[in-house]
Amino acid sequence: MSAEHLVITLDGPAGAGKSSVAKALASKLGISYLDTGAMYRALTVKALRLKMDLSDEEALTTLCRNTKLGFKEMPDGSLNITLDGEDVSVAIRSPEITNNTHYAAKTPGVRTLMVAWQRAMGQDRSIVTDGRDQGTVVFTDARYKFYVDADVEERVQRRYKELIAAGKKVDLDQLRTDMQDRDQKDFNRAVGPLKKAPDAITVDSTGLTVEGTVAKIMKLIQL
Repeated sequence: MSAEHLVITLDGPAGAGKSSVAKALASKLGISYLDTGAMYRALTVKALRLKMDLSDEEALTTLCRNTKLGFKEMPDGSLNITLDGEDVSVAIRSPEITNNTHYAAKTPGVRTLMVAWQRAMGQDRSIVTDGRDQGTVVFTDARYKFYVDADVEERVQRRYKELIAAGKKVDLDQLRTDMQDRDQKDFNRAVGPLKKAPDAITVDSTGLTVEGTVAKIMKLIQL
């Protein structure tokens, strides 16, 4: 990693607000935001469109190797994920994609490729990056590492409001079950499991707005 580039990692469970916080933090700092989860989601979009067997790790790895993932700079400074040149930033947020992304995320070959692409982004520019293994695997020497967490019920409510605002029909009880199931998969997968890096600072976002959480993190950053 170039010493000239600042890398800040935010890891944490689904619904903790880390993506919104990372995006807002990057904007405040005037640097790029890298949504690593969007990369796995985009690959899942492609696999489902092709009606692939998502449990076939070899096929998923081959698909990943033959897929072009990129990020398109938006007017607000954020980066939208592109899949083979197509902006799929809306398509990746459907419940179907959310509930099936774990197949790509747990596939060793896919993760190896994704990690290499993510590191390349960190060598190319200053970034705020969020995911499950950014501080523990991808950017182990990042200047700042944060573990963003929140009470599980608040995480469920946040995701519920997010999906409703996007015009999705959502069963709250099913969403709660899905999130608990996702937590189990994230914490227990063999490759790149979700865990706090030893040198990461925990930021509890329970009861805080995105702006409040960003302010909390900004107090911990010295540039």
